[in-house]
Amino acid sequence: MAAKRKAGQGESEAVVADDGRRSPSQAALGVLASPVLVLNLNYVPINVSTARRAIILLGKGKAELLENHRGQVRTVSTVFEVPSIIRLAYLVKRPFAPRKLSKKEIFLRDKYTCQYCGTKSQQLTLDHVVPRRQKGAHTWENVVAACSKCNLRKAGFTPEEAKMKLVREPRAPQPNPYRMLQNRVILDEWRPYLPWALSNS
Repeated sequence: MAAKRKAGQGESEAVVADDGRRSPSQAALGVLASPVLVLNLNYVPINVSTARRAIILLGKGKAELLENHRGQVRTVSTVFEVPSIIRLAYLVKRPFAPRKLSKKEIFLRDKYTCQYCGTKSQQLTLDHVVPRRQKGAHTWENVVAACSKCNLRKAGFTPEEAKMKLVREPRAPQPNPYRMLQNRVILDEWRPYLPWALSNS
């Protein structure tokens, strides 16, 4: 398989398959932007980095390579495999702070599903179960994802007044150590390092 190379004093270059559609510089940027799963010293996933950042950590001896993508990155004196999974050489302690209430977090908690009709959609709105005009609070327990149709039907009423029923009672979500993997494509080589529920999603 042919490979393209771009030489330059002190400049990094990527060796990638030559498909005739991208210039060497475009190919190099694409490879360096590849996602890399970062594991803590205890093998717990803690971040998704770019290949560029992962290679820097490897070069400084701050991480070890566990799995690699196809391709290499070359400097004048060194050749690096493009990583897909790295493990830090030290333990990072990360306290799990409570999740902040936001539109995105509500949608993630409710799995992009209308809490009245059960329709899954990327086009959702927020609904206050007890309406603001009835002094409903803006809290995890009173805000849900709703499709436009259900939100319009419910209007300024409570579910009981509108004769509608919630799919589930809204609650504050538990801190999630794997938030960085939500709504992200999971690469096949990452799956052995992820909890079962995530690796099969």
